[in-house]
Amino acid sequence: MRILITGGTGLIGRRLCVALTALGHDLTVLSRQPMSVKEKCGPAVTALASLTDWTSEQSFDAIINLAGEPIVDARWTEKRKRKLLASRIGLTEQLVAKIAQARYKPAVMLSGSAVGYYGDSGERELDETASAGQDFSAELCAAWEAAASQIISNGTRLCLLRTGLVLDAEGGILHKMLLPFKLALGARLGDGRQWMSWIHIDDYVAVVLMLLLREDASGVYNMTAPQPVNNAEFTQRLAAALHRPALFVAPAWALRLAMGEMALLLLGGQRVYPRSLLALGYTFRYPTLALALNSLLKH
Repeated sequence: MRILITGGTGLIGRRLCVALTALGHDLTVLSRQPMSVKEKCGPAVTALASLTDWTSEQSFDAIINLAGEPIVDARWTEKRKRKLLASRIGLTEQLVAKIAQARYKPAVMLSGSAVGYYGDSGERELDETASAGQDFSAELCAAWEAAASQIISNGTRLCLLRTGLVLDAEGGILHKMLLPFKLALGARLGDGRQWMSWIHIDDYVAVVLMLLLREDASGVYNMTAPQPVNNAEFTQRLAAALHRPALFVAPAWALRLAMGEMALLLLGGQRVYPRSLLALGYTFRYPTLALALNSLLKH
């Protein structure tokens, strides 16, 4: 397949490029830093500096749309919120418009979203039919999905990927947590009751490969393992896997003071269940956090 990937130089994108290249797919990565694409994604990957460089005669069989400014890198000022919205909704709208103009339409698009769509949901178990939350993260995800859904009018099959915490020892949230936990400075966040819905990077990549090929797959998919845990359990399991204690607590008031509105990402949570993936017959390689951490930390 000829596949265009936005966000291909990020953690998930790089892993996808490795897997897709190994399977013989022809990859193009859209990047604002095209000179870095071959180094980050592989020597066989073509770089596309701008969507304006995509000519109407150029065809792709599939689109994987993952691009977006990191949501946790800076406080959510009004300026930052506008940047987050533009990097997701704006780019996705441009992508849909280019597809509408293209002579050859892609058969499928997988488009990013996040479990933040559901907002801070307490103890409720959430499948793909649950409604959107009311906070900024939920509004961002809902608008992102709405922009991507416009592609359906072009006859392109659409899968929306509501992604949880992607666990990979080489990047993302787990990588950031490793040093403090190795130094026995790991801490529970607030009361620790907030749910953390996670997925091993290998399962994420395997699901994407499946969704690309399954013509009966469309709609929303929760990209999470079937056994979420709360923050207190996550903290203790990670500490145990590293053979370190986790004796500290990061008070909720201190996180709110330091992070403002963005603290909701740490103090709120979603108890998400991947009902649609299981209905497709996907079998998780790492259904439990213990298995996932053992796999990622064994080296």
